[in-house]
Amino acid sequence: MPNKIIKIALLDMYNGEPNQGMRCIIDVVNRFSPVMSFEIFDVRVKCELPDINKFDIYISTGGPGNPLIGDGNWDVKYYEFIDSLNKWNNENAIKKHVLFICHSFQMACLHFGLATVTKRNDTSFGVMTIHKTKEGLVDPLFEGLADPFYAIDSRDYQVVQPKLSIFAKKGAKIISLEKIRDHVQYERAIMAVRFTDYFVGTQFHPEADPISFVSHLRNKEAKEKIRAMKGKRKFRNMLEDLLDDDKIYRTNETLIPNFLRIAINDLMKTKKMLSN
Repeated sequence: MPNKIIKIALLDMYNGEPNQGMRCIIDVVNRFSPVMSFEIFDVRVKCELPDINKFDIYISTGGPGNPLIGDGNWDVKYYEFIDSLNKWNNENAIKKHVLFICHSFQMACLHFGLATVTKRNDTSFGVMTIHKTKEGLVDPLFEGLADPFYAIDSRDYQVVQPKLSIFAKKGAKIISLEKIRDHVQYERAIMAVRFTDYFVGTQFHPEADPISFVSHLRNKEAKEKIRAMKGKRKFRNMLEDLLDDDKIYRTNETLIPNFLRIAINDLMKTKKMLSN
């Protein structure tokens, strides 16, 4: 395949529902088009999963619904697929890199036994501040992002109650948390985890751009629901945050590109070493 030596598998977890997420992910991936190609696999509707021998990098998307529940088919095969990637990395010099987003992140945390996933008291939606942990301050995924940084958050479920002994056993690290909310007694949700050197995931949506958010707000029913949920002042502040170059734009331009550059550099370095 001329000039495109790295192949990305995009694992579509949207369950057939209309979304802006895939457009956003493809937009970011296309910034690397001289060296990459991609293929989309509809995991939840068609139970499609890629051949791990044919792809180098995997991005598993967000999606609707309860991450605790599958249909006994696609979810079982999805978890088996994640295990096969992990097994590959344990047995091969050339590694498979995976980014889990939102729904996929929740499922990965459950599968690896790292934490509990619970339903939130209310929906989290909008522009949120994401706070790096001590480990997150030095994680290359966040290089170029301030602390805190800003991202689009959209979830009815949350990853909480980390099992720190399992984190330590597996070598996993919590690399970001949600903001401290002094006015409520809820614990802070986990917003990103470094599962291994090659697997990483975020609860928030690093792919989201202001265009995708505004497109969602063009639905009158969705707009009124969000305005009622947030109140007029917070709603206006959220719209201002969308237009700030150092907020959502910065995260969209930084985080997934960081993930891809890390993966590409690792792949190229290993392949060069093996060819010598």
